[in-house]
Amino acid sequence: QVQLVESGGGLVQPGGSLRLSCVISGRMFSIDAKGWYRQAPGNGRELVARIIKGGSTNYGDSVKGRFTISSANSKNAVYLQMNSLNPEDTAAYYCDVEVRTYSWSSMQIYWGQGTQVTVSS
Repeated sequence: QVQLVESGGGLVQPGGSLRLSCVISGRMFSIDAKGWYRQAPGNGRELVARIIKGGSTNYGDSVKGRFTISSANSKNAVYLQMNSLNPEDTAAYYCDVEVRTYSWSSMQIYWGQGTQVTVSS
């Protein structure tokens, strides 16, 4: 079973920064992609950033130029550096990972429990 544990959320003032971390553990043959999503009350879950094996990244339009996703393969971790935060960034942030448990396995997606980010003065 694959487990993801997020940390780093909290309350920050507009214009501030936060760094989210997600540590991935469990039985895995390979990780195809890691990502961050967010969900604000009353809204659906939206892509924030994603990084695939090989290092290519893509970002949601609302965070481009402000957020940066990175991955520490040796630690099976993924990070989200968030700068120039504004109240519209307030949401629960979830990391996800696309893994293959064995070389012959199909890809499965696992989610963390979420960490709350609140941007307010």
